Amino acid sequence: MKRTTLYKFSVAIVLVLLGVIVACEKRLDKTNPSYPDLGGYFKNSEELLRGTNSVYSMYHGGWLVGREWFFVEDLRSDEFAAGGGQLEVPRAQILNGNTTPDNAVMSDVWRGWYTVIHRANTVIANGPNVTDNTSLRDRCVAEAKFFRGVAYFELLYKWGPVPMYLQPVTAANQFQPRVPEAEVYNQVIKDLKEAAAVLPVSYGTEDRGRATRGAANAMLGRVYMQKGDYDSAKTVLLAVVNSNQYSMNIPYGDNYLEETEFNPESIFEAVYFQNIPNQFNWGGTGDDPSQSQGTTRNQEYSPIAWRNLIPSNKYLEEFEKTSQGAAKTDPRFKMSVYESGDFFNNNESQITDDNQNGNSSVVHGVTRKISWRKFTIIYKHPIADRAGGGNNQRIIRLAEVLLMLAECENELGNFSAAVGYLNQVRDRPGVQMPHYPTAQFPTGNKQQITRAIMHEKMVELGGEEIRNRDIIRWRKKGYFTTDPVSYFRPNRDELLPIPQAEIDNNPELGSRGIARQNRGY
Repeated sequence: MKRTTLYKFSVAIVLVLLGVIVACEKRLDKTNPSYPDLGGYFKNSEELLRGTNSVYSMYHGGWLVGREWFFVEDLRSDEFAAGGGQLEVPRAQILNGNTTPDNAVMSDVWRGWYTVIHRANTVIANGPNVTDNTSLRDRCVAEAKFFRGVAYFELLYKWGPVPMYLQPVTAANQFQPRVPEAEVYNQVIKDLKEAAAVLPVSYGTEDRGRATRGAANAMLGRVYMQKGDYDSAKTVLLAVVNSNQYSMNIPYGDNYLEETEFNPESIFEAVYFQNIPNQFNWGGTGDDPSQSQGTTRNQEYSPIAWRNLIPSNKYLEEFEKTSQGAAKTDPRFKMSVYESGDFFNNNESQITDDNQNGNSSVVHGVTRKISWRKFTIIYKHPIADRAGGGNNQRIIRLAEVLLMLAECENELGNFSAAVGYLNQVRDRPGVQMPHYPTAQFPTGNKQQITRAIMHEKMVELGGEEIRNRDIIRWRKKGYFTTDPVSYFRPNRDELLPIPQAEIDNNPELGSRGIARQNRGY
């Protein structure tokens, strides 16, 4: 079983939650003898580390990467389709473009990111109290800044202007208004730059999965690109490549197996345990000390489990053939999806049409059952209908960094360099697709290279919760003649609605002249 210090249940989790509640009831002013109060905690590096671990716990929990985060990303992309009529109503709403402000899945993600922010703020605010181990103290504060930056970036591109909290909330009246996107971007960039300046380049085995300098710079590259600052994005992305910490010299499929977690291509992962079936922190925050943290990815997408979402026909048809009339020959196709006839359970069982619940796919006119393979664990297990999978969710890997650099170079007019980065990705062991330009994807000008980048990102990174953010960026740049999201309505579907609970509870939400709700809702 994977072991890591990230999951030591921390008293700090309880303290952070109590800090919000204390002001609500006068009788809670009494000191609970079972727990130290906030004034007496975070006085040494070990306590600060526990507070930092609680940020990771929240990030990995069910409101975020463990479940609802990947749903919100995937349901707003064109790489996914409904697996059948069993998709729950709040998820179907998002998939079909009918998201309402009271949507529970969306609201959980909003709540999750603000909980990450609150816990990160608690670590940052209390860092100056710690003097016994300044090196560990500074690292903890840098990790907290990394997550605060990530959280505000996630909120920004999904909801636009959002309330910004930079101190722990300790009273029930400390509401903040929505602030302009430029201010949120500035804070995100500040946090990630400060984190990158302090975070180590790597950790020992026990601490694998913690934020590194490479993770902060790669995330900063995402932020600059979304902002439209390709020069700055190129600089920080090159810092990742030139660090010599990462390599593409691994098989493509190793990015999705439990045995090859923390491989040389991986820059940042959400860490999960090898769980026995049905052990999952369903509470959302990941804090339950009786259950180790897992992900529901296997349960939700596996071909022989709930199969709530399947690959879209568009995604499946994106893979190249290398000759006229040939079967799919991009090797990444078979390493990304399962088809009827494929084997699982250490090659002892076979997938059939009958054991793939729900809808079929239509690929180049042929109807058949196809399901997601990435991150599922049935390759070595006979069942997949339980939550609690232990396969790490890879958040950022080197292939994405190279493809981001390709986009940066293309936007900056360095076309040869852009094509070179695309070909580095295609050169990986076990893929080795023909170099660009190809007959299908010429690269003679910016527009053609943009099309090749869009193609390569989809076939390389499909199903990895990247496409939604790309669509948002490319839509703003006017790169689509037909929007890739079928239901898209201008002046509405660019952003998600502000959750109704936030509108009801936050009287300051629109006090800076920004509407309390996004357009169209």
